[in-house]
Amino acid sequence: MSWPNVEAAITSAAAPRAVRVAVDRLLEVDPAFVARMEEEAGVRDALVAVVGASRSLTELCLADDAARSVLVDLDRRPAIDDDVARWKRLELLRVAARDLTGLDDLPTVGRDLARLADDVLREACAAVHADDLAVVAMGKLGGEELNYSSDIDVVFVGGADAALARAVLDVARTCYRVDVDLRPEGRDGPLVRSLESFETYWGRWAQTWEFQALLKARAVAGDEALGTTFVARAHERLWNRPFTSEDLRAVRAMKARSEQVLARKGLTDREVKRGRGGIRDIEFSVQLLQLVHGARDPGLRSPTTLEALDELASAGYVDAGDARSLDHAYRLLRTVEHRLQLVHEQQVHVLPKDPAAQERLARVMGYRDSATATAGEMLAEYLGRQQATVRSIHEHLFFRPLLDALTAVDTTTSAMSPDAVATRLHAFGFSDAARTRQALHELTRGLTRRSRLMQQMLPLLLGWLSESPDPDLGLLRLRVLTAGSQQATELAIAFRESPEVARRLCLLVGTSRRLGEILEHHPDVIPSLGHADELRPRRPAALTDAAVGTLAWRRGDSEERQTSLLRFKRREELLVAARDVLGLAGSSPGGPTEDGPSSDDDVVRTGAHLTSLAESCLTAALGAVASPVPLSVVAMGRFGGGELSYASDLDLLFVHGGTTGAEAAAAERAVEAVTRFLAGSTPATRLYTVDLGLRPEGKDGPLARSLESYRAYYARWAETWERQALIRARPVAGDTQIGHELLHLIEPFVWRELADDDVRAIRRMKARIERERIPTGEDAQFHLKLGRGSLSDVEFCIQLLQLRAGVRGTSTMGALASLQAAGVLSPADAAILSDAYRFCERTRNRWFLIKGTAADSLPSRAEHLSRLAHSLGSEPATLREDYRRVTRRCRSVVERLFYGKVNES
Repeated sequence: MSWPNVEAAITSAAAPRAVRVAVDRLLEVDPAFVARMEEEAGVRDALVAVVGASRSLTELCLADDAARSVLVDLDRRPAIDDDVARWKRLELLRVAARDLTGLDDLPTVGRDLARLADDVLREACAAVHADDLAVVAMGKLGGEELNYSSDIDVVFVGGADAALARAVLDVARTCYRVDVDLRPEGRDGPLVRSLESFETYWGRWAQTWEFQALLKARAVAGDEALGTTFVARAHERLWNRPFTSEDLRAVRAMKARSEQVLARKGLTDREVKRGRGGIRDIEFSVQLLQLVHGARDPGLRSPTTLEALDELASAGYVDAGDARSLDHAYRLLRTVEHRLQLVHEQQVHVLPKDPAAQERLARVMGYRDSATATAGEMLAEYLGRQQATVRSIHEHLFFRPLLDALTAVDTTTSAMSPDAVATRLHAFGFSDAARTRQALHELTRGLTRRSRLMQQMLPLLLGWLSESPDPDLGLLRLRVLTAGSQQATELAIAFRESPEVARRLCLLVGTSRRLGEILEHHPDVIPSLGHADELRPRRPAALTDAAVGTLAWRRGDSEERQTSLLRFKRREELLVAARDVLGLAGSSPGGPTEDGPSSDDDVVRTGAHLTSLAESCLTAALGAVASPVPLSVVAMGRFGGGELSYASDLDLLFVHGGTTGAEAAAAERAVEAVTRFLAGSTPATRLYTVDLGLRPEGKDGPLARSLESYRAYYARWAETWERQALIRARPVAGDTQIGHELLHLIEPFVWRELADDDVRAIRRMKARIERERIPTGEDAQFHLKLGRGSLSDVEFCIQLLQLRAGVRGTSTMGALASLQAAGVLSPADAAILSDAYRFCERTRNRWFLIKGTAADSLPSRAEHLSRLAHSLGSEPATLREDYRRVTRRCRSVVERLFYGKVNES
């Protein structure tokens, strides 16, 4: 028998071979259906479309007479029967057939799939008589934009016990993967909560992402009144709480982490959901703007993405052209996602690698080969363009309408009201709309090429500034950097040639006023920000040569030479800090110490580079003074350990090679000159603060001593604390031979057997420091240097263990590694001490950059703590909790290893 219409349909199908095989099998099991296909275009189109798109639904159509009946009448939903799972598959077939034949658009398909899941949940509740239990849909189910193979997210509300909820799940899971992890406390929380329990949780413990999830809450099954009340209370909580810049940062950070996970899997360009320019970019943008403006504008609260996007555009919160582009891309990406999932009814978001699978996907999407490209190539090219468009819009979406409003001459013509402008600015961390408006006018004033470049870049610049700890500060520093027309033009060109330069500059100036001021005096560094290699600090020897060379050709007075070295020091410090803040410090070359760990750890590297810089400046300063007597500079403390922080003083000993009183006096004058040179004439011109308090006799002793004088002192009068301090002694400048002779001289004194009295003396000194050294006004509970379990605990503990075991090493982390290698420290204890040291040192360094002055405790002011936490990739409460956790564990180790206390637990 001839089937011309069926043959024509097979020829033009997305998968002709698969359709032919299916038709041949149907001729065996149901020839009447094939005859109907020949006669009725709707039936024919439905079967061909389903077979081309889905292997699993093809098998359903071949095996189940009811499935073929569904294809005959796509307007009629199949009746629900006792076999809910079978009914679910039949209705899914109907929805898919209507979708694939073009009868329904994407929003309708999403609603129908959500309605299908709603019905399954209702049937589940009815089957187990869940009368006092409300089932609330979340996620895509709540937004009525479900996929073919989505999990369905639900939470249970009511007074029923968990057994009843589990019974509902048992029925629903015959049809769907049901996810209940969006409930309070996730997997650790109770499966069912009362409405009052939910409200208590929202009021005390809920995180920002949990409120974001409530955007899509929708009552779907069980106790209808309770479910409706739950959604009303949830939305009341959501829209009555302020959405702060801290909330926004938390939401953005969560999305960034998701993208990082995807990047590590190598799927950034292949996943249509979370990849660059994918579905999540659009959904995130829409939800973020809803959270920012929804409290003041109830019209923006739709749980459905495309409806919310349309509302945002209509109200002027999103540029109309951007909204149209996002709408088009969203429909395309979700359709591709649907087609991927229909193949085997599996949760797939990744474009296939297999060329045949790519071709089939493209043909199902309606593409056919042309003279110049295959269907797969055409789809890939179009998808790539759409994803690039989405990502570009995503990066400027939040600020383009804002800029139109802020730069408008007549603000009454702006689509966004002044209140809406202020609300969005505040959410993104800009506290003063008028000041922001003025800054933007200054950045874009005039009709020059530079101003046009700035206008093009501003949406991105504001976005990047908003990701920094202090967007207002960052915008202020950008204004300063563009104060002159020449500087502004050069900056705009650098931004145009490398957006990464602009992004990194925004992060730096929005983090630290100090770094912004240094950049103002060293704008030549800005073009280097886009290249990690150009930011890499020089190796120690090269750095010292450069510092000495800075002064070599200057023959002016001492103040002029000091100013020159100060400029050199600040520029190099800028490079160190930039790598630190940008997360590049861990990949630098090694620092000056030889006993430190070979590690890519950013804390260790930053300390090593700051130490190298101090050594180079000290060498140059010593050369500028030109001591007539051989003079060696021995570093002590953190300088000796090669682990300076940004705020560190330089602890020094000076040893001279003189033998007469006159030579001793000359050495004394040279040391005075060096310390004056480093101190500068004012605090603003200070290179370093030099601390000579560790020298013999402290403030009462001479500034420099001969080797014989040191020998006599350490043999007769030195105390135990001086022995401990000398562990870190290291020659760093001047006549290094004399410095090494001093180290050889003190060797027997430092490393002789440690007596019980010595141990008690070290412990007493540490206890006294804990009681007396924390300055008034600093928070002892969160002190990064002197608090219990903080830096001083780690340093004292390591140094006592070194003296007891005779393990050499000047750096804390290097000595820790050596103690572990020698079996003195267990790996577990070493890890705890290391974690505490790294946490406290990294936090202390970053707080200095943000505040601009030395500060050794976590800030108590909320806005300061927020900026610090954000800069460290954390949140205020989390940062404090992390401090408690690492220092508590560290203190436990210190109590046992340093104080000798037995842990009774």
